[in-house]
Amino acid sequence: MINPNSKVDWYFDKAKEWQDEVRQLRTIILDCGLNEELKWRHPCYTLNKKNIVLIHTFKDYCALLFMKGVLLKDPQNILIQQTENVQSARQIRFTNLREIVKQESVIKAYVKEAIKVEKAGLEVEYKKTDKFSVAEEFQKHLNGNPVLKTAFEALTPGRQRGYLLYFSGGKQSKTREARVEKCIPRILDGFGLND
Repeated sequence: MINPNSKVDWYFDKAKEWQDEVRQLRTIILDCGLNEELKWRHPCYTLNKKNIVLIHTFKDYCALLFMKGVLLKDPQNILIQQTENVQSARQIRFTNLREIVKQESVIKAYVKEAIKVEKAGLEVEYKKTDKFSVAEEFQKHLNGNPVLKTAFEALTPGRQRGYLLYFSGGKQSKTREARVEKCIPRILDGFGLND
């Protein structure tokens, strides 16, 4: 078992509703030999600096997020795709401590498979940015502003996808337009949506 990383302790101390559950998940994952780090303000478990699995909590559940979950076999049919736009990661969700304790061997099996996937060097084939739809409101700005178009094309594919998903996620045209207007300065400055 790998020792817990004291820099991550604060996460487990602040977890109010899910404290027992996330502590149990931590013990299980550390028993699989992964290193514990703090990434995105969450406990992230790595192998040779590669992200394998992350613990996170939500209002109704806590979860393990497998970074390359789409590549895992899922014999228990428990891996969940958070939204239709998530291409790689998959979650196993828990609503109480009993579930975690009962499924400890299953959780370990999934973690060990995720480790094998990483050791084998398998990579997720992501949908290319040009396959994402461009909100009409953003396309108008790109067509009318060559500087904006150049700045957007200079962003990394991940940053481009982030904007495209954010813009097209608005249900009403005025919402999409407001999002575009708000983000144009960030795009021009070379920043991603969450930078």
